[in-house]
Amino acid sequence: MSEPASGEVRPGTSLFLIAGLVALALAVWLGGRLAERFALADLRRTAQSALSLQVAALSAEMQRQSALPLALATDPEILRAVGPAPDKALTDSVNGRLAQIARATGTTVIYVARADGVTVLASNAEEPRSFVGNNYAFRPYFRQAMETGAGSQFALGTVSGRPGFYLSRRLPGAAGVVVVKIEFDGVEAAWRAAGENVFVTDARGIVLVASEPAWRFTALRGLDAAERRRIGETRDFGEATLAPLPIYPDGASDDLVRVGNGGRPAWPALMLDAAVPDTTWRLHTLTPIAAAVERERVQGRLIALLATGLAWGALATWLARQRRVRNRLSEEAARREELERRVAERTQALSDANRQLVAEMEERRRSEAERERLDRELAQAGRLAALGQFAASMAHEINQPLAAIRSYADNTAILVRRGRIEDAAENVSAIGRLTERIGRLTSQLKGFARRASGRREPVRLAEIVGGSLEVLGTRARETGLRLDVPALAPDLAVLGDGPRLEQVVVNLVQNALDAVAGRPAPWVRLSVEEDAERVVLAVADNGPGIPEAARAQVFDAFFTTKADGLGLGLAISRGIVEECGGTLSVTSGVDGTVFRMDLLRAGVAVREAVQETS
Repeated sequence: MSEPASGEVRPGTSLFLIAGLVALALAVWLGGRLAERFALADLRRTAQSALSLQVAALSAEMQRQSALPLALATDPEILRAVGPAPDKALTDSVNGRLAQIARATGTTVIYVARADGVTVLASNAEEPRSFVGNNYAFRPYFRQAMETGAGSQFALGTVSGRPGFYLSRRLPGAAGVVVVKIEFDGVEAAWRAAGENVFVTDARGIVLVASEPAWRFTALRGLDAAERRRIGETRDFGEATLAPLPIYPDGASDDLVRVGNGGRPAWPALMLDAAVPDTTWRLHTLTPIAAAVERERVQGRLIALLATGLAWGALATWLARQRRVRNRLSEEAARREELERRVAERTQALSDANRQLVAEMEERRRSEAERERLDRELAQAGRLAALGQFAASMAHEINQPLAAIRSYADNTAILVRRGRIEDAAENVSAIGRLTERIGRLTSQLKGFARRASGRREPVRLAEIVGGSLEVLGTRARETGLRLDVPALAPDLAVLGDGPRLEQVVVNLVQNALDAVAGRPAPWVRLSVEEDAERVVLAVADNGPGIPEAARAQVFDAFFTTKADGLGLGLAISRGIVEECGGTLSVTSGVDGTVFRMDLLRAGVAVREAVQETS
C-alpha cells in the first residue's frame, strides 16, 4: 500500500474534517440547549422556594389582622355607641381607643357603621378626612357582613383614595358592622427593597398588590364589558382603567414570559404563582432568567466544544493508528506468506522423517509385544521346569497313600468275607481320606502348571503355608532338618492369587532346603509379622548365605548359583508377589539368608467373611 505524497490531502481526510466541523457545531448547539434546560430547572426550584416564602409572609400578615374585627364586634362599648342617641363622652372614648388599637396593630383605619351604612365611630375621627358620617352601604364588604356575619374586599378608598383590604364583622343584633382596613405599603416596600418582582391578583386577574407601583390595578387577562360594569358599580378601583399587565407569553414554555419595561426592550422572566390561603387571591413571582440562562448557555457550549473537540481528536488519532496498524498488518501478511512457503518446504522434509520415525516406533512396539510374549512363555517354562523338582517329592507323597490304600483294600475284602461289615466300612472311609490327600497333591501340581489368572482376592495365609508344606513335608522329614512353622490364625488373610502364592512359598522353602543341605544342625524357619495394613512372611535358614557379589542379581532371570538350576525361580516369584501388590526382598550373611514376602492385608470385612466360612 503506497503512502500519499507530502502535502497531498486524502479525499477521506477532507470528509473527516467537514464531518468534524459539523459535529462541533451540532455539539455546541446541543450543549447550549441542555445547559439552558438545566439552568431553567435550577431557577424553577429556586423561584418555587421563594414563592412559598412570599405566600407564607403575606398570609401571616393577613391572618394577624383577621382576628381584630371579631374581637371588636364583641366590645359592649362599641355596641352602646352605635345605639340611638349615644352619649358624646362614650363616642369620644371609643374613637380614642380605636385610634390606639390601630396604631398598636399597624392597621390603617378602624371604623364602625350602623345598620344603615353610616359610619359613627372611627380611629381617624379627629383627622380632617375622617370616615365618620360617610355611608358605606354600597360596599360589598358591608353587605356581606350584614348578610353572613363577615365580609372582605380589596378596594380603593373613597375618602383616602388609597387601596386596601377591608375586613368586616357584624355586630350583635345586626346593629352595625366593624371594619378594619389593611394597606400593604410595607409589604410592597419590602419586595422592592429585596429587588423582587412580585404581585398579587384576585380571582378576576386584577393586580391588587405589586412591587412595581405601575402594575397596581392592571389586569392579568382581559375583562369583558359586564365585568367592567360590575367593577364600576362597586367603585372598587376608582377611575382605574384596568389596562392589561405588560406581561407577554413566551412560546417556549407556559411559565416563561416577557415583561414590558416602558420604552426599553422587554426582559425574559420565569413566572410562577400560588394561591394565598383563606383567600381567592394568587401571588405571582417574576424571576429574571436572561443573565443566568446566558451564563449557563455559554458554559454549556464551551464544555460541549471542548468535549467534542477532544473526542474528535481522539477519534482522529485512533483512525490514524488503525491505518498504521493495517499497513503493518499488510506487510506482516506478506512476510508471513513468504515464511509459510519456506515452512511448507521444510515441513515436507519433516513429514517424511516423521513417517520413517512412526514406522520405527511401530516396529519397536511389535518388538516389545513379542518380548512380553516371550517373557510370559519363559515364565511358564520356568514353572514347568520347577515341576521336575517337585515331582520326586510328589511321587514319594503319593506312593505312601497308594500303599496304604492297597493294604486297606486287601483287609476290607477279608473283613467282608468274615462278615465284619463295620470294620470293612471303617477301612473304606480311610481309603476315601487317602484319596482326598492324593487329590490335593495333584491340585498343587496343576496350580503350578497353569498360567497366571491375574486375580487378587482374600486368601488365608494358613492355607498358603499348609499347601506348600504338603509338597515339601516329606523331603524335610527325610533330610532330618528342623522345620519351624508358626501357628497361624485362621482369620489372617492377604490379598493375592492363592495357588501362585503357594508356588512362591514352595520355591522359597525349596531354596532354603537346598541351602542347608549338608550343614551341621540344619534348620529352616517360617515366621509372620503383621500390622493393620501389611503381612510379612519370612523364610529363614542357617545356610552359608549368598555372596555379596551375587546378592544384587538373585532376582534376575537366568541367574543361578546351582549347577543344575535354570535361574528362573526367584525371578518368577518376585513377579508373582508384585502382581499381588506386594514386595519380595532378601537379606543374607555368613549365618544364613532371610527372604521376606510383604503382602497387603485383607480388610476387616474380608476377615469377617473368612471367619464365617471357617
